[in-house]
Amino acid sequence: MNLQNASFIGLLALVTFAFFGLLADFVQPIFWAATLTVLFHPAYTRFLGIVKGRKSPAALLTLMLICITVIIPAWFIASAVVTEAADLYGRVESGEINPAVVLEWLRSSLPAVNELLDRAGITPEEVKANLSSAVVTGSRFIGSLAITAGQNAVRFSIMFFLMLYVLYFFLRDGDFLLQQIIHALPLGDERERALFAKFAEVSRATVKGTLVIGIIQGTLGGFIFWIMGIESAVFWGAVMVIMSLLPVVGASLVWGPAALFMIAGGAYIKAIILAVFGVLVIGLVDNVLRPLLVGRDTRMPDYLVLLSTLGGLTVFGASGFVIGPVIAALFLTLWVMFAKEFNEVDIGAQPIPDFEPEQTQVLTKEDEGSGFV
Repeated sequence: MNLQNASFIGLLALVTFAFFGLLADFVQPIFWAATLTVLFHPAYTRFLGIVKGRKSPAALLTLMLICITVIIPAWFIASAVVTEAADLYGRVESGEINPAVVLEWLRSSLPAVNELLDRAGITPEEVKANLSSAVVTGSRFIGSLAITAGQNAVRFSIMFFLMLYVLYFFLRDGDFLLQQIIHALPLGDERERALFAKFAEVSRATVKGTLVIGIIQGTLGGFIFWIMGIESAVFWGAVMVIMSLLPVVGASLVWGPAALFMIAGGAYIKAIILAVFGVLVIGLVDNVLRPLLVGRDTRMPDYLVLLSTLGGLTVFGASGFVIGPVIAALFLTLWVMFAKEFNEVDIGAQPIPDFEPEQTQVLTKEDEGSGFV
């Protein structure tokens, strides 16, 4: 490499880092614009056929569809969740709702549990004190969220409209931009297409397999809570959406204690209905819908999905439930490429076989004579 080429590459790297530094505060709006472009690209293609190939009207129609089906409902649900959460915390703090009644019922109804709790040193008074402390903390947290939202309303609005603006151009010019990036990057066109395909695949799989299924479970849970007369049904439905990220247990961490609370209050029929609905309807949604919406071929291991989702939420906030699995999927894809191209091993072709100890080979005289070892 001569001096001119080295200088050019150095300048290219410097300007590229400076450019990404300028965009550092806008990563999440750009990411969500790209994700929504991937998710709604089939709708854009259909609109493109309706408007006879005119890209700008097709992009505007897709943008309107996204606003109607995603953004506006999410805004109303978020507002209702914040309102109901604040009301619930206030009622628990005032003593109108006493979660410790479940523990008191267990102690009075089940002697074995009573003895176990005594050995553990757990008392209703201690539970009530801990709950009161948790309520105060929760109330402060909700209040801080409200204050933060008010202070950052202008910034949030700018980011939101920036995301919509970028989304329009990604929809209209996405294919052209993708081809330009593929031609410019020095990784090799085949690798780049594989990485972009993996991004699209995992984005769809994460939203369909995590968010959509969580919304369905939360909607069903909120509906049955409303039917059973449980207050703050929208809030508890939103909590079930979040809990659905956890494998196996998921939404049962919400409707299970609610059923116990009903039993402790003497509402046995409602508790049975809630438990049966939770097991047979809410609990089976994941097992039935996930293979249909995602497909087994596009799924990462459940433990990796969980870890990458939790890590993404920790690092990137609410956007991390998609960013985390995407990073994990790209990590796996790159290592599969490396193993296949440099070690000539396709580690993504089949799962690792179960380990079995070697069996001792019994040699016969024929084997010994033939030189078999």
